[in-house]
Amino acid sequence: MSSAVVSAIQTIYEPDTPLDLHRVEILTLARHRAVDSKFVAGLVLDHGARHPDMPTQLLNVKVMTCNISLEYEQTETQAGFVYSTAEEREKLVESERVWLDERCRRIVEFKRQACADGETFCIINQKGVDPLSLDMFAKEGILCLRRAKRRNMERLTLATGGSIILSLEDLETSMLGYAGSVKQVTYGEDKYTFVEDCPNSQSGTLLLQGPNKLTTEQIKDAAKDGLRAVKNAVEDGALVPGGGAFEIAASEHLLHKVVPTLKGKTKLGVQAYAQALLVIPKTLAANSGFDVQDVLLKLQDERNSTNMAIGLDVKTGEPMLSAEQGVWDNVRVKRQGLHLATVLANQLLLVDEVMRAGKQMGRNAQPNPEMMG
Repeated sequence: MSSAVVSAIQTIYEPDTPLDLHRVEILTLARHRAVDSKFVAGLVLDHGARHPDMPTQLLNVKVMTCNISLEYEQTETQAGFVYSTAEEREKLVESERVWLDERCRRIVEFKRQACADGETFCIINQKGVDPLSLDMFAKEGILCLRRAKRRNMERLTLATGGSIILSLEDLETSMLGYAGSVKQVTYGEDKYTFVEDCPNSQSGTLLLQGPNKLTTEQIKDAAKDGLRAVKNAVEDGALVPGGGAFEIAASEHLLHKVVPTLKGKTKLGVQAYAQALLVIPKTLAANSGFDVQDVLLKLQDERNSTNMAIGLDVKTGEPMLSAEQGVWDNVRVKRQGLHLATVLANQLLLVDEVMRAGKQMGRNAQPNPEMMG
């Protein structure tokens, strides 16, 4: 899972550009095991073709991503057509069919112009495609997917290149994307389409698998957390040792370097702050099933003797060098935690001051003679 998350961030990363996690599609499958989850440097669509004669696997594929209606549609306004005979009705239906057939023929001709020998053609349309149009594409060896999700249309262009086609006028081959492989896979009763082997892909899909829905949802939450953590690390350009190492080092620094330089009540406040920081390693020890006090003393002794970033190994309960074990935390998470803790503590103390002032004012208030009379 970790390598898949890192691969996803590497795929969408662009220098000097904020990372957009919406470029990564997260798709869950209730099958196999969690370890079978993987990252696809392309796109996986949760539907397949709607025609039995369409190809299920294509190689060297020109991908046409479009938002064009290829089916009968309702009129935008409250319009109607009046006919008096069956022949007039047939002419009306035929004229609509001619309009759709002409659109399909344009796409077929465009495919013949764009595809060289050994190249194939795939249409992914955001709008609908009627059965007769699908049949025309199937005879031409075109794989056509209809009603793709809007969010996947942008991901497709980022993965395959090209652009979303909104009109059949002035079609150019530069509008098409490219994928090395497009294949349709059936899992149980569900069909999935894999658009893979995309050179210079800037979008991808995390394909998460598990034995049941509950497991896949837990994996999905973990994947989202992982994506955000790696994103934060890339944008911060730095990490801090994890496993409670930062909190122990900060607490020791406050107690031994800062407190001796202070006087009065300020010293007590800094001591309380230093002790509060230790709640993180204490919680790690408690959640791992170890004695909190024993673990904390070990960590503090190891820190003082080595002067290095010492964290807790949750498997053994022993001190470890967090950096050597690859245990890290995000800088912005630690910074936000320290800032929020300070602000909340100040607010709570302010509430105490307000309540104390209110009681004092009540004692000092003089009785009103008129009310006593």
